[in-house]
This record gives sequence, C-alpha cells and structure tokens, in this order.
Amino acid sequence: WLVIDRKVYDVSRFSRQHPGGSRVLSHYAGQDATDAFVAFHNDKSLVKKYLRSLLIGELAPDQPSFESNKKQSLMEDFRELRCTVEQMGLLRPNYFFFFLIFLHLLVLDAASWLVVWYFGISLVPFLAGMAFFTIAQIQMGWFQHDLGHCSVFRKPRWNRLMQIVVINVLKGLPASWWNHLHNQHHAKPNCFRKDPDLNMHPILFSLGRTLSMEVSTGVAGEAEIFRAESLPLPHYNIFSFFSLERRRRSSCLTITSISISSVS
Repeated sequence: WLVIDRKVYDVSRFSRQHPGGSRVLSHYAGQDATDAFVAFHNDKSLVKKYLRSLLIGELAPDQPSFESNKKQSLMEDFRELRCTVEQMGLLRPNYFFFFLIFLHLLVLDAASWLVVWYFGISLVPFLAGMAFFTIAQIQMGWFQHDLGHCSVFRKPRWNRLMQIVVINVLKGLPASWWNHLHNQHHAKPNCFRKDPDLNMHPILFSLGRTLSMEVSTGVAGEAEIFRAESLPLPHYNIFSFFSLERRRRSSCLTITSISISSVS
C-alpha cells in the first residue's frame, strides 16, 4: 500500500506490471509517494486512469500524509518551488540544442574510427582516436541520461526509442538495466540499501556496504552523530561517511501503519 494525494492504493499485483519496475514501488510501501509520482509521470491524467482500479481508501482526516521524520514546511516549499519552475517553462526542452548534442556525438564517434582507419595505429593517431572515442562515449552517457528521464521529447515513447539507439546501439549497454537502477536512485536518493548508487562493493571500495554498516553501528551512536555537527568540515566529511548506514536508515523510516477510511 502507498499514498498519493492522500488516497491509498494497493499496488501489490500491479507492481509486477509497473513500467518502472516493481522495486521502485516497494521502496514506498507504507509511505507517501506523491512527490515521486509527480516527478516520474509526465502524463498524469493517463496514469491516473490506471490508479482507479487500485484505489482502496483515503487517509483519515487526522492522519498526516508524510513521514514523521520529514518536515512539512520543507516539503511544502519544495512543491511550491517545483510549481514555479514549471510555470516559468524551465523544464521545457530545447529540441535544437539536443539535436546538436546528438549530431556532435555522431561526429566524434565517427572521427575516432576514421582517424585510426586513415592514419593507421601509430601512437599519435591512436591517441587522437582514443580521445575522440572517450569523449563521445562519456557524452553519450549523459545524453541517454536525459532521454531516460524523458526530458528530451514530450512523449515518453520517443524518449525510450532514442535512448535505446544511444545506449544500446552506440554504447553497447541495455537501457532497461540502466533505467531499473536509475529509477530507484531518484525514487530514494541517498537512502542506503534503496539507492543502488550507494551499494558499493566492500572489496572495491573501503566504505562499502559491509564496512559502513559495521562501523556506524559499532562506533557512531546517536549522540556522536549530533556531536559531529560541531566538527570542522574535513573531519565532518570523514565522519559522515563512517556513519552512512545509520544516517541513511534514520532518513528512510517507513510508516508502519496507515489509517484509512473506506471509499463509498
């Protein structure tokens, strides 16, 4: 169950068919998902048609629609800021800009192979071709990032199609894999165990999942976290890394129960 605009929906079965993946919905189980719903869905009128069959009730009048660990004033400020940004048209894409981005990516990618093909694999042509190819691949990653967010075209279908061309064909990576992970990242940014970007492997990173959990639970207590606010900036940054797991868990508490009133 999750809450959108104070309405409670049962998405247990629908989660398997959810285009954004079932794990994104599970991260909001027992929570208010209004802001995430608004951020992820451009055509809200179309999506709300599917929500009708999932509606099971509404929040009771005395039941808050946000978690106890979140500030209502901060959430209201954020929503007001988002409305202002939309009204100013800052989220409307510039098609000519993205066309030039895609064009220069194709030019760099083609140049990387043509340099090696025409001048051979001696040191200078090889380094030049490698530089062109590296820049093109990195920029393709950012371009497909905008496509994955459906920020280039108005219709999500065109964004998905273009994303497949860029990341699948030109980069050799599956778009579905990237979307699956990145949707979770934006659904629960910086929430340990929910944001895949924070699930660092303990062997490759000294502050991976196992170490950060053991250090934070064994060393960093609640009193130490509050006391760390007075630490100098360099020391605080180090301290915040060691207390990552505890801080993430405290910021991602879920509502254990939801009071709902039946819908007539």
